[in-house]
Amino acid sequence: MKLHLPMILAAALFAAPAAHAQADITDPWIRATVTEQKVTGAFMKITSPVDAKLIDVRTALAGRTEIHEMAMIDGTMKMRQIPNLPLPAGVTVELRPGGFHVMLFELTTQAKEGDTVPLTLVIETGGKQETVEVSAAVRPLNKPAP
Repeated sequence: MKLHLPMILAAALFAAPAAHAQADITDPWIRATVTEQKVTGAFMKITSPVDAKLIDVRTALAGRTEIHEMAMIDGTMKMRQIPNLPLPAGVTVELRPGGFHVMLFELTTQAKEGDTVPLTLVIETGGKQETVEVSAAVRPLNKPAP
């Protein structure tokens, strides 16, 4: 039987899983700030089609960002930085007040209700990084998350 290299390569291409795939980001938002406030939070829902992890979030609004979680430690709810946020395949991971979220520090300007803020999410899949660009709506300071 004679093997045809082009057919073998085509079959391998369609059979191989994607090395990394674009994550779906829904409902990205940032809590509004007051004048002179230098920190706020960013929230969203992330669904990755493959196992991945959120490793960074970049924005011109902040001099520095950190991925955080709220966790019960010794009977007290505490906020702490985590190195990355696992994104299991097909599972929607919600970043929300009181849970996982992104802290934006050293704000360059006030985040005003009604504005939108560009965010760049850096997601790692299989050792490779991809960026996902989103526009986060700025929601009122005193309004609870939806």
